[in-house]
Amino acid sequence: MSVGARNERVVAPTGERFDAYAFVPEGGGPGVLLLQEIFGFEEFLESRARLLASLGYSVLVPDVFWRVERNVSLGHDEAALQVAFGYMGRFSEIPKDVTTADLVAALAHLRTLPETTGKVAVVGYCLGGRLAYEVAAACGPDASGPDACVSYYGSGIAAELDLAERIACPVLFHFGGSDPYLPREEIDAITAAFAGRPGTEVVVQERAGHAFENSFAPMFSNPEAAAASWPVTLAFLDRTLRP
Repeated sequence: MSVGARNERVVAPTGERFDAYAFVPEGGGPGVLLLQEIFGFEEFLESRARLLASLGYSVLVPDVFWRVERNVSLGHDEAALQVAFGYMGRFSEIPKDVTTADLVAALAHLRTLPETTGKVAVVGYCLGGRLAYEVAAACGPDASGPDACVSYYGSGIAAELDLAERIACPVLFHFGGSDPYLPREEIDAITAAFAGRPGTEVVVQERAGHAFENSFAPMFSNPEAAAASWPVTLAFLDRTLRP
């Protein structure tokens, strides 16, 4: 399927504008708000956006770090990881209600794209996995909120389980069972908090660590885990966005 790409400008609640990158299929389709790892908008995120668009989803990738520095795009070696941690530290100093509101605005912008038809999901990796969770919680049952949420190894969610009751949409959590950044007790706490919730799935790749889907990051990539997790995500999106 033919995929178009372009830059969009999202209006934040504070009135400022920030970049977002649209990847849209010919003929349009359900929307996906795709949220970055701490490396910014880089090869892995673009590859996932293009792949989703080729499968018939209208994808919008917002510049999450824009209040710290615009258009961050880092590599995946140890030096880049340390730089990424620096950006993450500065981003964490911004009040969460401000950063979440930016992403809710990006979700609203996604709905306005002419190529977005029907329902929308929020999907995030690492930092983005936590942010996707926060967006779903911020919107609650509001009709303008996401119709589904996919959170890949979202560090910090276990500290925000008080938000779980606010999430009204189906949620898919992916974790690595050997993730040094996300202890097993946190995965267990998240699993327990969502136990019995209709539409919620928790999938653990036991032999995988953190960021196992990122094939561009040799220090993290786990092709076997990625091959197992990705079809689960596609089936979840198909089920929730294309009923």
